[in-house]
Amino acid sequence: MPGRPVPSCLRPRDLRRGAAVTLALIGALGGLGAAVSSGYRPDPREEGRTAPVAARTKAPAGAGKPATADRDAVARAAAEAVAEGKSGKNAAQDVVSRSGDRWGVVYDQGEYASFEDELDGRYTGVGLWTERGPGGRIAVTRVQPGSPADRAGLRGGDRLTRVDGAPVTGFSVAQVVARLRGDAGTAVTLEVERDGADLTETVRRARVSTEAVTVRELGKGVVLVKVSAFTRGSGERVRAAVRAAPAGAGVLLDLRGNPGGLVGEAVTAASAFLDGGLVATYDVRGAQRALYAERGGDTARPLVALVDGGTMSAAELVTGALQDRGRAVTVGSHTFGKGSVQMPTELADGSVAELTVGTYRTPAGRSLDGRGITPDVSADQRVEERARAVLGGLGVGP
Repeated sequence: MPGRPVPSCLRPRDLRRGAAVTLALIGALGGLGAAVSSGYRPDPREEGRTAPVAARTKAPAGAGKPATADRDAVARAAAEAVAEGKSGKNAAQDVVSRSGDRWGVVYDQGEYASFEDELDGRYTGVGLWTERGPGGRIAVTRVQPGSPADRAGLRGGDRLTRVDGAPVTGFSVAQVVARLRGDAGTAVTLEVERDGADLTETVRRARVSTEAVTVRELGKGVVLVKVSAFTRGSGERVRAAVRAAPAGAGVLLDLRGNPGGLVGEAVTAASAFLDGGLVATYDVRGAQRALYAERGGDTARPLVALVDGGTMSAAELVTGALQDRGRAVTVGSHTFGKGSVQMPTELADGSVAELTVGTYRTPAGRSLDGRGITPDVSADQRVEERARAVLGGLGVGP
């Protein structure tokens, strides 16, 4: 997602506003910012903000139960700070940081409201997605078409070095997102490095709406359905795209760079290709729960899912379900490995703490947290071409 590109992580949340599954898997949207309203939320990989968390670093392979912050301790710290006339948010964040909860984060009321907007595919920013790379360098991974950043000529591959004159190297994606965000119409100066040259552009922040699902017919019986994040309504748009695809056409479900989002939307998207059945299980403070696909999906259409290291959280949930149930061939590179669940707790000053409460598993019982998914067919380059070849092997094309 753009703008402050939605966070980038999925976080499941409890039922909210009457939603049947309000889990939001939020990963660490490397700088973006995506979210979900069904149990998971996106990660922070762009300036848009999906996962308002720290740096987008991967947990070690084989990592066990994720560290969690004690909800009561966080709430107590916030209440005590407010009673003393101090910031409840800052006090709560201190407790979360000390707990080792790498996906935990505390938002003030305004930040949380913005986060909710992002779940609706809206945000105010410049339209950059970023991630933290080696040496703490901040790389631009994507630019929202038509956004202020796009009009200024910024592009993927640029290295963001300064925002309004302040260095950002070593910052977490969330910190970069905070600097890129602001009121619509306000100016922000971006300094980037491109092919060894330093460039400076001043752009004005704007209200940006993004389309989480795009569809292209590639010819020869192939339809590409790209899902950039699981924001509200994205699941049904995937289902509509599959229903509208020509008879006999194969589908490339592109989940590359998808930081996650709302779990409910992810389940609906998976339902486009399944006729009921288990999509994932998850635990919330030890209580086991399950997510099931809706009946009536297309179970016969050839399907290939494209994934990479930017495929996170809810996007991994979908990938794992389709892979375990033998519904899709996965092509690409190893996914991120964000399989923990976060849920919100409102604090004394109105701020909201999103804390890790458990993990989710695929239908076959695989935990993806810190492990990710290994695709059936590995491909680091020309992934789409490789995926089309796989579809050909499934009987699609001339």
